[in-house]
Amino acid sequence: MGRFREATESDENEVGIDMSPLIDCVFILLIFFIVTTVFVEETGVEVDKPQAASASQLEKTSILIAITASGEIVYGGQSIGISGVQPWVKRLIQKENIPVIVQADSAAPSGLLVRVIDEAKLAGATKVSVATRASEG
Repeated sequence: MGRFREATESDENEVGIDMSPLIDCVFILLIFFIVTTVFVEETGVEVDKPQAASASQLEKTSILIAITASGEIVYGGQSIGISGVQPWVKRLIQKENIPVIVQADSAAPSGLLVRVIDEAKLAGATKVSVATRASEG
């Protein structure tokens, strides 16, 4: 009879599920999803792109340079001007050769578009594209 004892109040307090391994797994998954998320970089201005029948999807990792209707050249939400294109592109393609995409407004001067493309190529970019809208139809 000495082998069995009555359940006391302290035994009931010890029963429970350890939640710390579950919380660890949730945090590890959260970190995994944050690290693997692809962030899309925008130029910071709204551009009315011209329409083209040969439009195609471009790579997500690229340098986006916008030319507004008033002739302002924008990268990352800030105006860089024509003289800022070459230094920015040169600095950004040092790590890897990523394409440069110029988003020119349909009302932007075409001469300015050519100068921006030329500045990007002088900076060492091998792939320079112009963003357009796909034709409907």
